[in-house]
Amino acid sequence: GGSAQASRTVPTRNGVLVVAHGGGDDWNRQVLDVAANIKHDGPVGVSFLMGTGATQRPFQREVAALRAAGATRIVVVPFFMSSHSEHIDQLRWLIGQRDALDSTMMHHLHMGGIERPSDVSGLLLTSALDSASELSVALTERALRLADRRSERAVLLLGHGPNGAEDYARWMTALRPVAERVRLSAGYRFASVELVRDDASPLVRAEAVRRVRELVTWLHEATRLPVVVVPALVATGAVSQQTLPRDLQGLPVIYAGEAVLPNPDMARWVERLTAAALAKP
Repeated sequence: GGSAQASRTVPTRNGVLVVAHGGGDDWNRQVLDVAANIKHDGPVGVSFLMGTGATQRPFQREVAALRAAGATRIVVVPFFMSSHSEHIDQLRWLIGQRDALDSTMMHHLHMGGIERPSDVSGLLLTSALDSASELSVALTERALRLADRRSERAVLLLGHGPNGAEDYARWMTALRPVAERVRLSAGYRFASVELVRDDASPLVRAEAVRRVRELVTWLHEATRLPVVVVPALVATGAVSQQTLPRDLQGLPVIYAGEAVLPNPDMARWVERLTAAALAKP
């Protein structure tokens, strides 16, 4: 009939929803700045899973706003360091990709007022940063700015990391090639990567930090120069400016605490993942 004919002439629009962990206002602004820089001929939204950002921009409300703007397909881009995290499990649950969710992670969603949207059709979830070339470029820029005599020095990418051993292995597997690209691009002698496992049990976290400190000590011994440490974290905030400096206290390091963001060029990564997701049949 006529209605079917009419609907065929309406162009389908594609939305983009960038989802990040969420932190303080300044942390959140760094993600919003990336979203504002995305070149896309459809509506773009931002949602946070934790903190005030979650209550201000809950997932279901952002999805509804994109649909109201005409989006039939919405590419959900998780702005997280790794696809192997409990937050990605939350996103899989939110888009209807998984039926069950760990009770703690479900509780976090409820605390933030986040619910599964009533309509989950056309929601496409991409990977997180993982081993993205854009991540390597961003971290290389940080590593270049921090020191001279790089051909004699070591650089260490230091991240938050997950709680479990399996996920830890997957994070490390993704970040090792990133560290190697940073080493080659910035011209360092050595490059390494490690994770402090900030949300793990006190015992696991303490051992992770001990390992980081040993690694820095060995790299310093090998080079006789302070080790350049670059936070492999999404945005600059409490973890990069307070937690990691505390973990590195008293060690021979060069550390500025600037994470991947602020960096509006990371919008190119969102655009690339969006295009790839929409190209799939």
